[in-house]
Amino acid sequence: MMWINILVMLLTTVMMEGVAWVSHKYLMHGLLWRLHRDHHDKKSKGWFEENDFFFLIFAIPGIALTYLGFHTMATSVVFWVGAGITLYGFLYFSIHDIFIHQRFKWLSKSNHPYFQAIRRAHKVHHKHLGKEDGECFGMLYVPKKYFKQYQKKTD
Repeated sequence: MMWINILVMLLTTVMMEGVAWVSHKYLMHGLLWRLHRDHHDKKSKGWFEENDFFFLIFAIPGIALTYLGFHTMATSVVFWVGAGITLYGFLYFSIHDIFIHQRFKWLSKSNHPYFQAIRRAHKVHHKHLGKEDGECFGMLYVPKKYFKQYQKKTD
């Protein structure tokens, strides 16, 4: 039974990339642009941004589901879905805030093609200062063209 729980958690984590992509493209660069704008504005001041409120918005379902499923953890799919959402949040924070934006000076010297491709795709996303004409809205999935660009530079 435990392997099914782990599978549910991992599948939820993978599916969260799609949720993040849709949310980023249609909410952050749409209806909720006012909160996300300062993340693209090079004039942002301070360590925190209004964009950081999305951390709370996206953490609530993970927290709620793990709390609701906690007492029946071994048999509750709800707990493991919440754990998958939380795992994606941890990966997102680690890659986006720590690795890409260097809020903490860790992992700054990675030369692995996957991490270089992620960094490049995110840089392309940030070249657009407005909410229109954006690209590369995901975080963990990187289009092949960014891997190819990295391979051309190292050949």
